[in-house]
Amino acid sequence: MVQLTHITNMSLDGYIEDRHGAFDFGPMDDDLFAAYTQLLGTIGTFLYGRRLYETMAGWETMPELAAQSSLAADFAHAWQAPSKIVYSTTLATAPTANTRIERAFDITAVQQLKADASRDLTVGGADLASQALTAGLVDECTLFVWPVAVGVGKPASRRTPDSASNSLTSAGSQTGSCSSGTAQGRSDASAPSRHSFDLRAQGGQMLR
Repeated sequence: MVQLTHITNMSLDGYIEDRHGAFDFGPMDDDLFAAYTQLLGTIGTFLYGRRLYETMAGWETMPELAAQSSLAADFAHAWQAPSKIVYSTTLATAPTANTRIERAFDITAVQQLKADASRDLTVGGADLASQALTAGLVDECTLFVWPVAVGVGKPASRRTPDSASNSLTSAGSQTGSCSSGTAQGRSDASAPSRHSFDLRAQGGQMLR
């Protein structure tokens, strides 16, 4: 059976953007680029909020990004291959191929999409991911936690971000409600650590 995953970067205190709307916590090294590309290899459909989609669309509409290196080219190919569904009330057209726009997040439609799919799905964008998490649609979260605190900004999940980030930052020790998760640490102190949580073992609920 296919999975719906939520993959995102976040700060140590649970934010995906700082107060200025920026995410420049650290550089993207080759290992991290390769890890992202590997994750996308199983994905057949992206579910995106508008803002994240418009950010990521450059990997198809801006050839110069893929031309930066062989790793960038591999990532661009991996990103372009899946179909995309963008949830937006304002976006008129999509600049990327194999993309459709939906005006509202329909839980029943996504459930049917999962049932009919032959490849995994992923949901991106804090607001959209929170809707999917609240509806119990997300099977696994993969979080790249950067070793920096921003204090205030856009939380990784709109659903109880403080309690969620507190649980996530302790995941490396496999304590509390994170006992079903796995953590893969990086030796570089400036690089993010990767945490994956199987939410099916949590009854489909967000970590508390």
